[in-house]
Amino acid sequence: MSPTETLPDLMHGMTTEEICDITRKHNYGTWRYQKAWNPIQMVDAQDSHIIDGNGKRYLDFSSQLMCMNLGHKNAAVIESIAAQARELPYAMPGYATATRAELSKLLLEVVPSTLTKFFFATSGTEANEAAFKIARMYTGKSKIIARYRSYHGSTTGSIAATGDPRRWAMEPGGKGPGIIFSPEVNCYRCPIKHTYPQCGIACADYLEHMIRNESDVAAVIVEPIVGTNGVLVPPDEYFPKLRKICDDNNVLMIADEVMTGWGRTGKWFAVDHWGIQPDILVTAKGITSAYVPLGLTATTQKIADFFVDHFFAHGHTYEAHPMTLAPAVATIKEMQRLNLVDRAVELGPYIEAKLQDLKLRHPSIGDIRGKGLFWAVDLVKNRDTKEPFNTYADKVAGIASLVDQIAGKMMADGVTCQAWVSHFVIAPPLIITKEEIDFGIAVLDKHLHMADEKCTTGLPSDLTSITSDS
Repeated sequence: MSPTETLPDLMHGMTTEEICDITRKHNYGTWRYQKAWNPIQMVDAQDSHIIDGNGKRYLDFSSQLMCMNLGHKNAAVIESIAAQARELPYAMPGYATATRAELSKLLLEVVPSTLTKFFFATSGTEANEAAFKIARMYTGKSKIIARYRSYHGSTTGSIAATGDPRRWAMEPGGKGPGIIFSPEVNCYRCPIKHTYPQCGIACADYLEHMIRNESDVAAVIVEPIVGTNGVLVPPDEYFPKLRKICDDNNVLMIADEVMTGWGRTGKWFAVDHWGIQPDILVTAKGITSAYVPLGLTATTQKIADFFVDHFFAHGHTYEAHPMTLAPAVATIKEMQRLNLVDRAVELGPYIEAKLQDLKLRHPSIGDIRGKGLFWAVDLVKNRDTKEPFNTYADKVAGIASLVDQIAGKMMADGVTCQAWVSHFVIAPPLIITKEEIDFGIAVLDKHLHMADEKCTTGLPSDLTSITSDS
């Protein structure tokens, strides 16, 4: 065996170089210019680490795509997949199965209490498509209000409701009828130029104005904490106010918890932080810790009762697929056994303190925000103006972003971290140790000088002495 080959490579009869070359030539690298795609081979993973074709280990500091909440290779989840394959690998959606019933019972223990009816898809984007259809069928209205800083998926309806530049390539035809956009809640860079708390949550007032002037709004879709687009945490008054606005105007609230669900923020679901009940909740990713694809659309009983005497016009071949449901059962049980929701609560202040210390020492960090084990490090050229190093237009144009360059340096030092436009998303597996957190942040710390050197302002004067003494 040559130094560049590993046992898994030899089992497939290919070297690491061959595998990467075939992948690059014959597969599409998503959301990118193809000429810049140079994937590494991932051959193994365990707990909070992945291993490449040369045997190098990397700390998975963003849980791949913010989805592997249990970490890699959880034995109970893996065994559930094998056991279900032996017992019943497929059943069409019209049949009841024991796994489907068991998962439904478990969901009633963890989802917000008013959600009692479930539709099982195979991804978050499909689950959002189902939510849109259900909202329109139930209300008899057509429009969905989304927010500009959002991501809801890549299929026709969900990409139309996505606010970030991944939508742009689908326009004008791909925008889809009945999708309108409102300002996001973003207290660091308020899109409508207000300042919290003096604003009185003006972004919610703006959304209410839209509802009352559009006249045909079926639902509002929100990520309770915006994910890829910046880990935007709303002030505590936002969701109670939005819930009242929806109720007063007979509009459904859809909570997209594809990324924020399953303990990531220190609650089973992020909406639990504000004690509100959505009419429809959508989730995926952490529901199986991403070991198999599964999406969930959960509705209230009131919505479910409507379809007793009305046609439910939705479904697909892989709906409620037994092979996707069994690992969800195992994932929930493992989360309960390991107390991972509480672990996110415990580690949240630890990682926040580490990140705030970085902010004290790096003028390029404009903001640190998050909850539990879900954080953003927002880089800026200038703290006063909050100007980012790169923009959404840069992303679409293929201009190399500074955060991507820093992420590349971090990977060389053994840490993978998701970067998007001008911020990092730090969302490690919920099983991560404090020592691993220390390592990941130390590697980020090491390479932030790349941003500091491009800042147009230095550290605030009151922080200079702190930095010089550290």
